[in-house]
Amino acid sequence: MEKNLLFKNSFLRSTKIRGNFMALGTRGMLIGIAEDLLRTKGYAAFSYADLAKVVGIKKASIHHHFPTKEDLGVTIASESIARLQEKLAHIASQYSDVLSRIEAYFDIFKTSGDKGLLPLCGALAAEMTVLPPRLQEKTQQFFDLQLKWLGKILDEGKSRGEVASNSDSRKMAFLLLSVLEGASFINWVLPENGVIDKKIIRLIISE
Repeated sequence: MEKNLLFKNSFLRSTKIRGNFMALGTRGMLIGIAEDLLRTKGYAAFSYADLAKVVGIKKASIHHHFPTKEDLGVTIASESIARLQEKLAHIASQYSDVLSRIEAYFDIFKTSGDKGLLPLCGALAAEMTVLPPRLQEKTQQFFDLQLKWLGKILDEGKSRGEVASNSDSRKMAFLLLSVLEGASFINWVLPENGVIDKKIIRLIISE
């Protein structure tokens, strides 16, 4: 698919989903649609002009809520991190064994893929060298949150005999996150159903 066509499709997609965010008010709509554009076009590839066109307001109105694009990006990342923290806490409380917890974590990536979206942290990381400093920090925080959570879950699994006692939880967490992020990118370019099966998670944990 040509680059311009990808951009056109992401713009049309965002226009169609505008109604999903209208109940959130202008600020909420800006955040929701900007996140959608970020996860389909990329941070550097969309402008306030693009956002204004999709939302149906003037650029000056966007600047009223978010003086700079960096402010908008940091808000998107901060709110996404907060949502992820809630999801991870819910997973930990809902499931007691390490496999069920990580499979539920896997489903977060699957849901994004089913919606035609890249994981936000991955989309940001792909542009790390051009991101403003505060957004780079948020991207690092995003990954660190997941690695620490996975490591903690794996350590708890080791204490219960669900994971090999001689395994390195940090390295295993890194491998799990790398597989899920990488598969998300490949599946975004070459959509395939079931590109990553939960059996792979079991293989990694059992190593």
